[in-house]
Amino acid sequence: MSVRIRKYSWQLAPEAVRNIRQSVFVEEQKVPPELEWDDTDDIADHFLAVLPDNTPAGVARLFSTLEETGHIGRMAILPEFRGQGIGEALLRHMIAESAGRYQELKLSAQQHAVAFYQRAGFHVCSDPYDDAGIPHLDMHCLAPALLESQAGTERSRPMLLGEDTQSWLFDNERSLIDLTDSMVGQADQRLWLYDRLLDHDLYDRQRFRELVSSLARRHRLSEIRLLIHDDQPLIKRRHRLVELMRRLPSRIKLRLVNADHPHEGQPFMLADREGVVYRHDFTRPSGFAAFADSRRVTLLSEQFQRMWDVGQHSLELRELPL
Repeated sequence: MSVRIRKYSWQLAPEAVRNIRQSVFVEEQKVPPELEWDDTDDIADHFLAVLPDNTPAGVARLFSTLEETGHIGRMAILPEFRGQGIGEALLRHMIAESAGRYQELKLSAQQHAVAFYQRAGFHVCSDPYDDAGIPHLDMHCLAPALLESQAGTERSRPMLLGEDTQSWLFDNERSLIDLTDSMVGQADQRLWLYDRLLDHDLYDRQRFRELVSSLARRHRLSEIRLLIHDDQPLIKRRHRLVELMRRLPSRIKLRLVNADHPHEGQPFMLADREGVVYRHDFTRPSGFAAFADSRRVTLLSEQFQRMWDVGQHSLELRELPL
């Protein structure tokens, strides 16, 4: 169905924005009014989806509390217009609005709507919880700009680990970072990383550190292996991953490549049994990411394991103070 999206501040929003939320959330879903209406409305952009004859059909809001993070919420489509692609159009529009503004998008999804958001490129990042008597899960998208660049393609569940069967090519650092973080953010147990060194621009970032920390603490079988050629930059300058490794030594381990044994000439990262980010060489941000390529991950896992088994411990890192 053809639909237009209009953006308003709360102060200038037409009555339809409030009416749709009142109808869907308060009357249909029985959300208490004191929970539905909050101060966030004053700082949010409000989006209204209208049909060609200007009939209001759906709403949503987008706001930011941190410079690099946008929050999507209060998405509601009137019952008579559901199942016609209006929600998808509204969500795509907000992703496009966010592409040049935010590096990350977050939302709280009602449990029944998780698949809807997964089709747009969001993935679950929490256990279920209750909000206004309705089961919810937190979801986020760590690469809105990449999603926007693929708008109009036939990707199914883009960047969803274990589901997205099409590779993503990258040739710049921003895309490499977004794909790397999207992969790590979905890993459930295993992260194996092979590189020449733990480059500070790529790996010594707060968001990457938080994602690795979350994976390491997820459960007792979490396994993070860092295999590098050169540890000297880590000794000369503090690194978030080294600090994290020394706090969680049973979950995060680092070894140095043994130069006397065969080793790979291209860096890669493996997430669980299906995800891989592969670069063509150590010096350029050029390569591909595959979120559902178990065959390639198996082959690279075997190569990684051989290098790991003959790898050496970094004695200097072990002696650094916390």
